[in-house]
Formats: sequence, C-alpha cells, structure tokens
Amino acid sequence: MDKRPNILFILTDDQRFDMIHSLGAERLKTPNLDALAARGCAFTQAHIPSGTSGAVCMPSRAMIHSGRTLFHLENQGEAIPPEHITLGETLRRGGYRAFGCGKWHNGPAAFARSFSEGDNIFFGGMWDHWNVPLNRYDPTGEYDNEINFVANFFEDNAPLRVHCDKFEPGRHSSELLTDTAISALDNLDGEDPFFLYLAYLAPHDPRTMPEEFRRMYNPEDIELPPNFQTTHFDFGVHTIRDEVLAAYPRDEREIRRHIAEYYAMITHLDHQIGRVMEALKRKNLLDNTIIVMAGDNGLAVGQHGLMGKQNHYEHSIRVPLLMAGPGIPAGQKINRYVYLMDIYPTLCDLVNLPIPDSVEGLSFAPMFRDPNHTTRRALYFGYAELIRSVKDERFKLIEYRNFAHRRQLFDLQNDPWETRDLIDDPAYQGQVERLLRLREEFRAQWEDSGHPMSRAYWEGQ
Repeated sequence: MDKRPNILFILTDDQRFDMIHSLGAERLKTPNLDALAARGCAFTQAHIPSGTSGAVCMPSRAMIHSGRTLFHLENQGEAIPPEHITLGETLRRGGYRAFGCGKWHNGPAAFARSFSEGDNIFFGGMWDHWNVPLNRYDPTGEYDNEINFVANFFEDNAPLRVHCDKFEPGRHSSELLTDTAISALDNLDGEDPFFLYLAYLAPHDPRTMPEEFRRMYNPEDIELPPNFQTTHFDFGVHTIRDEVLAAYPRDEREIRRHIAEYYAMITHLDHQIGRVMEALKRKNLLDNTIIVMAGDNGLAVGQHGLMGKQNHYEHSIRVPLLMAGPGIPAGQKINRYVYLMDIYPTLCDLVNLPIPDSVEGLSFAPMFRDPNHTTRRALYFGYAELIRSVKDERFKLIEYRNFAHRRQLFDLQNDPWETRDLIDDPAYQGQVERLLRLREEFRAQWEDSGHPMSRAYWEGQ
C-alpha cells in the first residue's frame, strides 16, 4: 500500500470568511493564502453553527476536533471526553505521527490523546501576542505547572488559572508558532505519515504586529463596509468583551483603525504561513501533503454596529476554508454549504480511514469529484440562549429569544450584506413560516438530546 498523504492543518483565530485577497478583500495583501487557494479548493460557504458561550472559538474548535454538533459537546467544548474520538486520535490509530502546537482551547487531556508530539502549546483563549504562556508537550496530559492570572482580556473577566511551562517574551505568537511548525517538519522524518496541527492566535485581538506590517495599511484609506452601522439594538451582548473594544456609538474613524489593524494582523499571518509552505517545498513534502487552512469563527469589526462574533450575521458565522493536496482538484471555488465539523470525516475519506461512530459531521469529499454535489442544503445556528437561526440556499431567519424578542429575515441572494430586513414585508410571510418549520426540524435533531442548556431553554419557552 502506498504511503498515506501527510496532513497539515492550519487554524487561524477570528479570521472572517472574506479576509483573503482572492476571495473578496481587494485591499488586503495575502499572497500566500491566494496561492494556496489557487492550488486547491476554496470553500466560499464554510460555516460554524455559532457557539454556546461568548468564547465562540472554544466550542468551534471542539467541533473541529470531535466532529460533534454544537449541542452535543461536553461543557461547551471546554473538554472533549474520551468517548468523543478526536481527529488526532483517529489519525494516530491510522499510523500517523501527530504533532500539535499553538492554541488548544479544549482541555489538556484531549490534547494528550490527540497528539504523540508537540511543543509551544497554549491552553487558553487569547493573550498578549508578544508574551504568550506556553507548554512543552506532556504525554500524561497533566500540565500541572500553572500560573494565576486575572483574565482582563477574557470574555467574562473572571479569574483564570492558566497552564504554562514558560513565557516567550518579545516574540510575536505568529512567528513563534511558525518556527515551531518548521522545526517539527525538519524532525518528522521517517516512513510514517505526519499530522501537523498549527493553531495560530492571530488575528485575534489584541491586534499587535511588527511595525512593517502596520505601515502597510493607512486607516484613512480604509473603506467602511456597506453594512456599517453606528449602533445595533441590544440583544444581550452589548457589554461582552468583544463589543466594548470600540466606543458606542461606533465612530467611523475608530472603525477604520480597527479594520486597518485587522488587515495588518492577517498580512503578517499570511507571511508566516508562506514560510511554512516554503518549508514543505524544501523538504519535498508539498506534493504528498493535504493542506487544510481554516478560521475558527468570523468577526464583525464594525459591521452592523458590532465588533465581535456573538451574532448570526454572515460576517460572524462564515469562515475561510481552503484545502489542497492529493485528491483535491486545483483552482476551484465551491459555493456549497459545509460546517467546519465536516472537515474531520472529509479527511478520513481522503486518507481512507474509518470515521468513528461518535462523529456527526458529514464528509464533503464527493465535492472534490463533483463541485455541484450537495451535502447540506440548509444550516442551523445557535448562540447561547440568545439567538437561534436557520438559513437555506437563499433566505436566513434570525430569532432573538431574550428581552429583544424579535425576528429578522434576509434575502442573501439579493442582499448579501444583510442590510434590508424583510420580516415585516407581507410578501415574505410565507418564507418566514417555512423557515420557522425548518428551524423546528433542526431543533428536534440538534437540541432534543438531553443537553442541559438547550433542554432547559426550549422547554421554558
């Protein structure tokens, strides 16, 4: 049997779906991601189902690694229990050497199960990019060397205990993790295929980057998006950490500065990803390596008067997803719905490994043979107890379930920026009723399974 292809999985933090130059961000410089997109497939309709907590990336990453749906995670994804077989475990069982580095938001025990090797591991949500607390790999998963820290950056501002072996002061996280991945490639010789998981902390705030990248973008030259608003009605996230990064009402000049810094972070990140690609070429590994690049969630950065990802507009639930390598055609843009949790079974199909029974995602590997193949015609989204939404191939219905009790309807085909709410238009009431029925079908499948938060929430209505 021929050697299975290697797998390089690159995950970025808070990178919106359109934050790649060739996929719509005309002013953004991402030559290396553009090259990766041209080399393989760009999925222009990749999504997360939102999240069960303000730290949306925690359940998002748990879904990636477990293949589970949003409400079938344990404790909002803070840990992945042993009965939920992780992607790394499956690949290790299939003969892969598994190396992990960077951000891991789903518990030390699950990391130890997933990877046979690793270095510079960050167990947390976010940090100062120039002073990241890191861990050496511990196969026991104990990581009992902890520091106490009051999480001034974190969503709930609560005290936090952070695992760490060391700090790396003065080195940007993106550069440090890139060096770690390149070092791993230099040492992953042998007959066994490798699974290299590289999880960056960027472009998550605090948005700080080397000065040469900051100078690339002048805030005065930044155009505001068509859906920029100074305010958004309060639906329960008004005071969450992400939303207080800019003053109320949103000021155009301040938002331009935030967008410029977001661009600079992504261009710096793109530069580091290019270094990893060059290392693959230097090691003659590129042709036999499946490369996955994805973001863990989107980000508003001023769109709809919001800053964060705790909402169900397109800017926050859609993410970039690029795949290239053996079995994947080049130069394709696939405009079909997928979730990030679908990557796990897709990789299993590509490397001919069985998909564990605990995985609930759907493989989209058939799309590589037929880009018109459809695995999902509609999608479901839930944010904490505050929002439930559903979208089909044209319309999206958003329902706010707290004191802001209201609905929104958008025609995504004719209004991709979601600027015209059609909920009160009599001509669309049939669509509203249809989508409400679809929402109930999803709810029954996704949430009627004993999940404490969802059951208490839905039965209380």
